[in-house]
Amino acid sequence: MKKFIDDLTVCSNRKLNNDYFILGLTSVKPLPAMLPGQFAEVKVENNPAVFLRRPISVHDVDYAKNILYLLVKIVGEGTRTLSFLETGNTLNLVYPLGNTFTTEDVKNVLLVGGGCGIAPLLYLARHLHNLKIKTTILLGGRTETDILESEAFRQYGEVYISTDDGSLGEKGFLTNNSIMAQITNFDRLYCCGPLPMMKVLAAIAKQHQTDCEVSLENTMACGIGACLCCVTPTTAGNKCVCTEGPVFNVKQLQWQI
Repeated sequence: MKKFIDDLTVCSNRKLNNDYFILGLTSVKPLPAMLPGQFAEVKVENNPAVFLRRPISVHDVDYAKNILYLLVKIVGEGTRTLSFLETGNTLNLVYPLGNTFTTEDVKNVLLVGGGCGIAPLLYLARHLHNLKIKTTILLGGRTETDILESEAFRQYGEVYISTDDGSLGEKGFLTNNSIMAQITNFDRLYCCGPLPMMKVLAAIAKQHQTDCEVSLENTMACGIGACLCCVTPTTAGNKCVCTEGPVFNVKQLQWQI
């Protein structure tokens, strides 16, 4: 798939809470084709302390309105600078990068997102809905404020929620949510979030012989496989997450599960 380096214009900056925001970006020309799971390398301007681009998942794409949405968590100087962007500002992107989730041979799937791990899953949910694949979504976080975009997900399927403190949905880790008792009903799990969470899900999927794909969140400095800082061990040797991933079937990964 062809890659682009474009200056996009900020058309919205919606604050979800103190830690998360969603940037809406548009262009005078039609946006290129993007697939669920892909990401952009975003250049942070006007902050001399930030040298490297930031990898941010494609959260959603509205081709009718020609808008790309990026969900961002404020974790450092770069993302904090992005949080101050205003309508009319420009943002330089290298995109779309990485691979995509596989959707062949499935009729009933479960999407699992923990915290900021929901970022690539909304566009996936839209894509699955368009393919008429039955989709169930499980969202998890420490507290109610960590549950993001639940109403947006409800457009595409039934939504289950878990919070560690029980402030919203079921109390406890999302890996213990009641929907997990139905795991054998699903043809495939798609998940993104903290690594320990994904490893537990991979183990559950393996136990019940359910296919499972994960989107890894390794640090990516370049996005094109040059810096090698995102390498992860697989059954076929070390692979760059930015070019060979970020989506992997858990059978490919050298995880102890």
